[in-house]
Amino acid sequence: MRLLRQFVGTLLLAILCFPAHAELVIEITKGVGQRTPVAVVPFGWEGNGTTAPLDIAGVIAADLERSGRFQAVDEKSMLQKPTAGVDVDFDDWSILGTEAIVVGKLMQTGENAYSLQFQLFDVFGKQQLVGYRMPASRGTMRQAAHRAADMIYEKLTGIPGVFGTQVAYVTSQGQGAGKTYTLVVSDADGENENTIMESRDPIMSPAWSPDSRRLAYVSFEGNQSSIFVQTLRTGNRIKVSSLPGINGSPAFSPDGRKLVLTLGGVDGNLDINVLDLNSRELTRLTTDRAIDTEGSWSPDGDEIYFTSDRSGGPQIYKVDVSGGTPERITFEGSYNARPRLSPDGRKLALVHLDRGNYRIAVMDIDRRQLLVVSDGSQDESPSFAPNSDSLIYATRQGRNGVLETVTADGLVRSRLAAGQSDVREPVWSPFPRY
Repeated sequence: MRLLRQFVGTLLLAILCFPAHAELVIEITKGVGQRTPVAVVPFGWEGNGTTAPLDIAGVIAADLERSGRFQAVDEKSMLQKPTAGVDVDFDDWSILGTEAIVVGKLMQTGENAYSLQFQLFDVFGKQQLVGYRMPASRGTMRQAAHRAADMIYEKLTGIPGVFGTQVAYVTSQGQGAGKTYTLVVSDADGENENTIMESRDPIMSPAWSPDSRRLAYVSFEGNQSSIFVQTLRTGNRIKVSSLPGINGSPAFSPDGRKLVLTLGGVDGNLDINVLDLNSRELTRLTTDRAIDTEGSWSPDGDEIYFTSDRSGGPQIYKVDVSGGTPERITFEGSYNARPRLSPDGRKLALVHLDRGNYRIAVMDIDRRQLLVVSDGSQDESPSFAPNSDSLIYATRQGRNGVLETVTADGLVRSRLAAGQSDVREPVWSPFPRY
């Protein structure tokens, strides 16, 4: 019953009053001790008008700084501002202690056609690390800048960048019968907010499809929990589950053809089920009288990780998609819930009770070692970035709900706040398909 109360409590959190439609503002709250100095020189502009449609260098520099691993060199300190590699004087940048430099330009090639080119140099090695040119339009220019930042970040760290990804989350506005709930998608830096779904009824548990083209979520339209799948580009949505009782916690399979669901009849007993989206065939994986909920796929699609209180308190289990006896995964602590696998399959994020506080922890699946990576008291809803190196989760700042990101080793943390607004239920998108 404790797990059932937690599940119901999560539903209640989803219907709290909180304002929406405020862009997320990102603040680094914990970074590595020594951030690498990188110079992103203002990009050159060749096109109509005196100024470029977008400050490409500003976007790239902001992306690198938000990672918590880099410190952008102040433009006022730059001794030169080249826009091409042949004009870089490495000695000038060595004086500033700069370890890497990015130069480039944006060129207009048509009415709404542009070419973005950039080069990344190792200052001390005096050699080019990356050189790339990509097309863009006014609508895709910011995305192109994020893609450039991703390439730079990966070259400097060996970790794929996630600046070009998106985040989905839930907000609400108003009070009582006039309350409005909104499912929002924004870029990972909080820009380009887009309302996907708005309703007078609660919305919760968004989940991305592997191709980032659809979102599954729970809606309480007509005072009945139902699961919908919505195509982002067209807005078309399909109700895929509305059985009596609870329909919750959807998650797409790695091939996008199935959903794992939490279903519970009128008696309220929750079990893990798999729904084939084409045939609508439903397969029940757990039959225990315990509460089984919050299913999550392994990256290979062969196993489902889920929360169960069958051992007397919430712990993480896994079961084969073909069925069988579930295997307990977590043993450290009296409370472990909301499992989410990293895309590389090596780590498991979960909510862990740590000295009276609900915090995000990351488990090394092979070693079964648990590391607490957050420091709040009511942290919830962890979701891995597609590079498996970072997570996003919901927490509290005063009376407001905010989102935070943290690296899987706990070394770098940033907060994504929306002014006086409250945000919940974050989920990180897969890598974009260019």
